[in-house]
Amino acid sequence: MREDRVTPELPSKAERHRLFGSVDPIPGDKPTTKEYMSDLQNEKRNYLFDIEQVGIARVKHPIIVEAGLLPSSQVSIATFKLTTSLYRETKGINMSRLTEHLEEYRQQGGTTDLAQLARFTEGLAVRMNQERAELELSFPWFYERRSPVLEKTGLNHAETLIRISYEAGRGSRTVVGLTVAVTTLCPCSKEISEYSAHNQRGVVTMEAHIDEPDKLEQDWKVMLLDAAESNASAPLHPVLKRPDEKAVTEKAYENPRFVEDMVRLIAADLVELEAVRAFTVECRNEESIHLHDAIAKISYTKPHS
Repeated sequence: MREDRVTPELPSKAERHRLFGSVDPIPGDKPTTKEYMSDLQNEKRNYLFDIEQVGIARVKHPIIVEAGLLPSSQVSIATFKLTTSLYRETKGINMSRLTEHLEEYRQQGGTTDLAQLARFTEGLAVRMNQERAELELSFPWFYERRSPVLEKTGLNHAETLIRISYEAGRGSRTVVGLTVAVTTLCPCSKEISEYSAHNQRGVVTMEAHIDEPDKLEQDWKVMLLDAAESNASAPLHPVLKRPDEKAVTEKAYENPRFVEDMVRLIAADLVELEAVRAFTVECRNEESIHLHDAIAKISYTKPHS
């Protein structure tokens, strides 16, 4: 690196900007106030097709997460997708209204409460003068977990999904999802080996269609978390001491699970949940003695009573 012995005489900041390519604004004759600006998106003509969804995606935004496990309230960063339908007679939507709607929700103390989000989605359709709107958000949810023997506390997390669609005259439909990691121990290796058995981390992904979200008696996140963890060989823990590790590994050995076992057992739990109308459950094992993953998936819709 060259050492300068004398501090250079610097031109003004404006002159420095010119030195590196900045130029003066170009004079123009187009309107500068909103009232006189042309609005291409609102031009009415026959634009050939209705559009099912148009909007914005990958919007990062803070949101308050209420939960049935400690911590009972936390601020998380959600990724939003906001869309509406579009009549063929209109060229486009006013996308700034989507982020305005989201900001107003934040200022009103918006949370992940499903009933609030359903009203948000209906309000989005009304604001955009469209028949349909859809909201999708995903966020990490942190929950307290105690080790099984010494009860050492730490935070686990799962990835969550909320998808709410609204259509005028038909109301809202709600889908919730959870992706959580668990331990699975191979039944085959336990059966054929003289000692030990290989285990791996299994990743369970569930999506559930909720009939009446406002009548849920339990936090849906806890509901899905329990469906996954209670059917696994063992749950995961953020903090384990030696007595805890012994308990976890022995529990896994006592509850061997194939991916096929996992999805069937979880499906049985979801069938028993009255609030769930339909669901998809998938398990992916990151195999510890193979280079490949093992996967299984079930989709199920309850018959109408």
